Amino acid sequence: MEPNKRTSKQSLGREELSDITDDAAKKKEIKQDGYNLPGDVKVDTGRKAIKVDLGFKENWNLIAAFCILAVMLTLEYGFGIEFHKLTALIINAIAYLLAGYKVLDLAFRKASRGDFFNEFFLMSVATLGAFYIGEYDEGVAVMVFYGVGEWFQSVAVKRAKASIKALLDIRPEEVTVVRNGRTTVVHPSEVQIGEVIQMKPGEKVALDGELVSGNASFNTAALTGESKPDTKYKGEPVLAGMINLNTVSEAKVTALFKDSKLSRILEMVQDATARKSQTQLFISRFAKVYTPIVFALAFLLVTLPYFFVDDYIFDDWLYRGLVFLVISCPCALVVSIPLGYFGGIGLASRNGILFKGGNFLDVMTKVNTIVMDKTGTLTKGVFRVQQVVTNKIEKDELVRLTAALERNSTHPVGKAVIDYANNIDRDTVATDVEEIAGHGLKGKIEGKEILAGNLKLMRKFGITYPKEIEQTVDTIVVVAFNNQYVGYITIADEIKEDALQAVKDMHALSIKTVMLSGDKQSVVDNVAKQIGIDEAYGDLLPEGKVEQVQRLKNEGRRIAFVGDGVNDAPVIALADAGIAMGGLGSDATIETADVVIQNDQPSRIVSAIRAGKHTRRIVWQNIILAMTVKVIVLILGAGGVANLWEAVIADVGVALLAILNAVRIQRMKI
Repeated sequence: MEPNKRTSKQSLGREELSDITDDAAKKKEIKQDGYNLPGDVKVDTGRKAIKVDLGFKENWNLIAAFCILAVMLTLEYGFGIEFHKLTALIINAIAYLLAGYKVLDLAFRKASRGDFFNEFFLMSVATLGAFYIGEYDEGVAVMVFYGVGEWFQSVAVKRAKASIKALLDIRPEEVTVVRNGRTTVVHPSEVQIGEVIQMKPGEKVALDGELVSGNASFNTAALTGESKPDTKYKGEPVLAGMINLNTVSEAKVTALFKDSKLSRILEMVQDATARKSQTQLFISRFAKVYTPIVFALAFLLVTLPYFFVDDYIFDDWLYRGLVFLVISCPCALVVSIPLGYFGGIGLASRNGILFKGGNFLDVMTKVNTIVMDKTGTLTKGVFRVQQVVTNKIEKDELVRLTAALERNSTHPVGKAVIDYANNIDRDTVATDVEEIAGHGLKGKIEGKEILAGNLKLMRKFGITYPKEIEQTVDTIVVVAFNNQYVGYITIADEIKEDALQAVKDMHALSIKTVMLSGDKQSVVDNVAKQIGIDEAYGDLLPEGKVEQVQRLKNEGRRIAFVGDGVNDAPVIALADAGIAMGGLGSDATIETADVVIQNDQPSRIVSAIRAGKHTRRIVWQNIILAMTVKVIVLILGAGGVANLWEAVIADVGVALLAILNAVRIQRMKI
C-alpha cells in the first residue's frame, strides 16, 4: 500500500471533521472554510512524537475578532464608555465578519441548494438576529466562541487521528539491500522477493523476511505493543517495523513493500476510522432529525406567544428564539463521539490490538462467550517431537518419509517433524501431495503412497491401527505406507505463559470460555484442565467448529471467536466478533477478523474487551452531559432566564468538556 498522502505534516483541521459526517456537500465545502490548524504541538503516541499544527497564523482573523470583542466589552463595562450606535455597529460588524465570514459563506451556499438545517445556517440566523435586535456584542460573541470551539474540536480530532497514524506509520524510507556481494541503499519498494537485506543495530526492518543470519534480538513494540526484546533465529520470520537491537543481521525478503504485514496493518487502521459504530450512526441520524425540529421549535417560540401573551414584544421573543438556536447546536455530540472511538482505536493500537472499526469496540462490550482455538491461540504452536514409534520399519525411515510429505504443509505439527528430520535427511521429495482439511496429508514418495495425519485420516481410508494409541495424550501423527499402518510420531505443544491468567480474567468478567480444536479430545481436555476452560471440544473438522459456534449463537450467546489458522476463517466470519492472532495467524484469518492481536497473547483478548468498555463509557458520558446541559439551557432560554452569553458559553463549554473527556481515553490503561 502506498503511503497515505494526507500525512500529519499536512493540515487536517475541519477537513477531517468531514470524515465524521455523512454529508458529501459538507465534505467539499469544509475544505475551503479555513479552520486549518498549523502550529507546533507534539503528540505523545508512546512510540513516535509527531507535530500537530495549531494554526495561529491561519486563524489570525478569529484572534483579531476576539481582541476587538474583548476591547469593546472592557471599554463598555470596565470604563463605562458607550459608543454611538452606528459606531458600535460598524466596529462589531468588522469583528463579526472576521470571525464568521466562512460560516456565513457556507450557510449561504448550503441554503442556495435548499439545505437550511445545518449548524452553519443555525449560527448565521442566530447571530444576524442578535444584530437585528441591537445586541451586537452578543452576536459577535456567539460567532467568535463558536469559531474557537470549532478550532479546539479540530485540534482534538487531529490529535486522535495523528496518534493512530503515528502508532503504525513507521515504515523506513530506505533499506540496505545486498546485490552482487555489495550493499546498496534503496527505497523498500524497489526490493524484490528473494533478495537479501541488511539490518544494522538500531535500524528498523523495512520488509518482511526470513532471518538468514545466526540470531538477532528485535524490539517488536511497534507491531505488538510488547516492549520485551524478541530473539529470532535463522529461518524464523522478521517483520517490517521491528527494530534490530544488537548485531548486523541479514534477512531474505518474503513479501513486497506493499504486501508486508505492516502495510496491511496500516491499511486496516486507516479503514477503521471510516467504519462507524452503531452509536455514531445513531447520532448522525439523530442530528439530521434534531436540527429541523429545533428550527421549528425556535420559530414557534417566537410566533406562538403573539396569540397568547397580552404584552407580546417581538424583539424579546425573538431573543429567546435566538438563545434556543444557539444552545441547540449539536456539535458537541457530532464531534466528541467519533473522537471517542478514534481514541479507543488508538488506545488498543498502542497495546498491540487492532480494531478494524469503531463498531467492533461496541461489539466487544457485549461479548459474553469467548470461543478459542487451541493451537497458536492458547498454546504456542511450537511443537517438538517427543516419541517415534514404528511398526516393521526403521525409525529413521519413518521420520524421513513423513518429513518429506510434511514439507508441503505450513501446519506447526508438520514443522516439528521437519525440524526433527533435518538431522536425518533433507533431500527426499514428495509428489502429488494433497492436504485433506482437518485430517492430514496424502502423497507419493519413491513409488509409495504415504498418509500422515490424525486418526480420522486413518479411519477415512479404512486403515487399521492399534487401538491403544487412541489413549495417547500428546498430539499424534499417524503414518501409513500403501494403506498399511507403519507407526506414529508424538508431538507436544506448550501452553502460553499468560493463558491461565487470561482465562481467569475472562471469568472475572462473567465470560464463558470454550475451546475448539482439531486435536483429539484427550489432548484438548488436558489443556482445558490446566488453564480452567469451561467447555472443550476436540476432534473437530472446520465445519465442526462452525457447528459449535452456531449452536452457541442459537442459545443467544454473544460470541467472540479467537483463532490463527486458515481453517479458522469461516468461524471468525460467523462469530459476532472475530479475533485473529496476528503474529502466527494466516493471512486469510487476519483479513477475515474484526480484531487482530499482534503479539499472540491471549491476555490481550481481555484488553480488547476493556478498550471497548472504556470507550463506550466515555462516549455515553459525553452524550448524557451534552443532552442534560442543552435541555436545561433550552428550558431556561425559552423562559427568558438564559441569555445569548450563557447559551454560547454552555454550548462551547459542553463541547470542550466532551472533547477533553474523549481525549482522556488515549491515556487509559487496559
